Amino acid sequence: MSEDKKKILVLFAHPAQERSEVNKPLFTDCQQHGDVTAVDLYREYPTFHINIDKEQQRLREHDVIIFMFPLYWYSTPAILKQWQDLVLEYGFAYGANGHALEGKTFLCAVTAGGSEAAYQQAGYNHFTVRELLQPLEQTASLTGMNYLPPFVLFSARNAVEENRVNAHIESFRHLLTALAEDNLDVETSRALPVLNTKLSGSFNA
Repeated sequence: MSEDKKKILVLFAHPAQERSEVNKPLFTDCQQHGDVTAVDLYREYPTFHINIDKEQQRLREHDVIIFMFPLYWYSTPAILKQWQDLVLEYGFAYGANGHALEGKTFLCAVTAGGSEAAYQQAGYNHFTVRELLQPLEQTASLTGMNYLPPFVLFSARNAVEENRVNAHIESFRHLLTALAEDNLDVETSRALPVLNTKLSGSFNA
């Protein structure tokens, strides 16, 4: 990584990778990005025994933190919740002298089985993906991180048949480069329901 670029940490959590058609190739692709440290949490911690000191040091060393996961029951997979519960300690991430994450950028890269229409007030899920992820948005707020809306692939179950996976990977690669080069219009992006929306208009010239 060059010193003048933002360092990005991608924390990947998928409990059934053998069935993954989108998240796994997305994670594999971002492993090739020169500004990204990519961590497969289920592979690194198969017994859920998370190395707190190691994870906190990783956070200190990066400027952008990304959770990558498929939505499971409107939330994160279990290991990512375990990671949050253990790593984001009082005195490190928040509270007295807990300033380690202040000023960093945080977002989620998420796949959802349902369509975008299903994730609306009138849809069968009743809430948008951004609304469902509000606990993470509040976590970012409490810890002083700059929250960006989620980068979402809707109808992920049909993405392969509809040839949408490669375009999604390419768009994410573009986003990673913009984040690394500090070339994302954060103020414009912050108001979007999902980061994909009008993403091409969110990059600074």
